[in-house]
Amino acid sequence: MSEASLWTRFGLAVLATWRVTHLLASEDGPADIIVRLRALLGQSIVGKLMDCFNCLSLWTAALAALFVSRKPMEWLFCWLALSGGACLLERMGQEPVVIQPTSQRTEGE
Repeated sequence: MSEASLWTRFGLAVLATWRVTHLLASEDGPADIIVRLRALLGQSIVGKLMDCFNCLSLWTAALAALFVSRKPMEWLFCWLALSGGACLLERMGQEPVVIQPTSQRTEGE
């Protein structure tokens, strides 16, 4: 596999990992299929997993890594990198965290 092909596959896999994970964790899906599935799973282990983007991205990335890598050690690192890439994309889309200073005490308070 050429290096350009590898990076193209990796980039596509990161985007696909983010898309599928976001669909399962945060969206209702077409005809509310995903939200119904989440309600059906409830508070089970799998149901809780679908509420956590970071956790769910690990499982989604495990499948996507098969698209990129062919050897077991490559698959392991690709798996973690794809999940990390999806998590970074998810953070980029959120409102930035603003830390505001607390009021300063003046002498005599």
